[in-house]
Amino acid sequence: MKKRKWIPLVVLRKLLIAAICSIAFVALFSARVHIVPSSKDQRFNDKISTTQDPQSWMRELAPPHLSKAPLPTPKLSGSKGNLDYQKLWKPPSNRGFLPCTNPTPNYTTPAESQGYLLVHTNGGLNQMRSGICDMVAVARIINATLVIPELDKRSFWQDTSNFSDIFDEEYFMNSLANDVKIIKKLPKELVNATRVVKQFISWSGMDYYENEIASLWEDYQVIRASKSDSRLANNNLPPDIQKLRCRACYEALRFSPRIEQMGKLLVERMRSFGPYIALHLRYEKDMLAFSGCTHDLSPVEAEELRSIRENISYWKIKEIDPIEQRSKGLCPLTPKEVGIFLTALGYPSTTPIYIAAGEIYGGESHMAELRFRYPLLMSKEKLASIEELEPFSNHASQMAALDYIVSIESDVFIPSYSGNMAKAVEGHRRFLGRGRTISPDK
Repeated sequence: MKKRKWIPLVVLRKLLIAAICSIAFVALFSARVHIVPSSKDQRFNDKISTTQDPQSWMRELAPPHLSKAPLPTPKLSGSKGNLDYQKLWKPPSNRGFLPCTNPTPNYTTPAESQGYLLVHTNGGLNQMRSGICDMVAVARIINATLVIPELDKRSFWQDTSNFSDIFDEEYFMNSLANDVKIIKKLPKELVNATRVVKQFISWSGMDYYENEIASLWEDYQVIRASKSDSRLANNNLPPDIQKLRCRACYEALRFSPRIEQMGKLLVERMRSFGPYIALHLRYEKDMLAFSGCTHDLSPVEAEELRSIRENISYWKIKEIDPIEQRSKGLCPLTPKEVGIFLTALGYPSTTPIYIAAGEIYGGESHMAELRFRYPLLMSKEKLASIEELEPFSNHASQMAALDYIVSIESDVFIPSYSGNMAKAVEGHRRFLGRGRTISPDK
């Protein structure tokens, strides 16, 4: 009787062992199987996403061209990746708007020149760029021969660059040959001639230039415009004048070959990380001093900025209430606020971000929280070697031109302040039909 009782137990034990062995074998086999993604998943593999090590970008990165091994590329897959791409990166519709620069059928070649227009531009790169385009139109209106504009060398940035250092001078002249006669220098016989120096009235229309300014040709052969910014009205101008401004800005006024070459190289290196945001982080000393914005700054920093504003004679407003400025939305977002903003929009921490800016005021002390949220912060200085940047590094406008190129080519452009560069880049991107631009409501 005892022997019979043990037989079922032995059988049960053998069955249990067999079951365990089967489970272990299946598990081992499953671990060796490679799951091949569907074509739909694969479509967005190169778009964005997360790396397995969330701290991998915390380490200092060598420029991509100096790295021995390729950096990991964030990936997205599946339907969620599709939705994320649509939300974060897909360019918006142009809503039927297209570039419109071709002259109307009634447009003629330049009339006989009445004299020469000298132009002294003012401000930073993008303020000068906009002013040059306006002066091309003004030269057409008053039948003037335009002398290649003189760039501002006395502004806050103290940049000694000439026109040909930043822009392709020959291309500029040839592109506009059917619009305005342009020469490099004033004829020798007129170098010492009496000239009238005028500060054209801001936002002036056709009547002002056709009557008041053109009448000066009766007494002078040379008119010198002492400023170039905001001298021409935005609206109520003949279509051909508006088209000429666009041709000058978006077609004729391109950067010098060496700047274009370096800019494209930076874009290629930035693209090696995948889709990227160009962040125009306008948190530099000049901006904060001029605007009087001191939010999140120490008393010592606020006093330094006040002193700078006080000592720059051509900045007219000296006493500024920083709290009132900020409440009116007249201050740039701080780096910390930009990080919060990007996170709220849904951009993952692995998003590559190009910082299109000069030296950030306060350095790492003000960048720490943004870098903590988005460790993959790149810049000219990180993407290129010291030797590569050396020809541009002591010229603020040339460095700004490199930022301009990388910003134009970005998948998403986000300015922290709606200043000259923000407006110039946004307009140029719309003209070219490039990716989305996001302007925070401050």
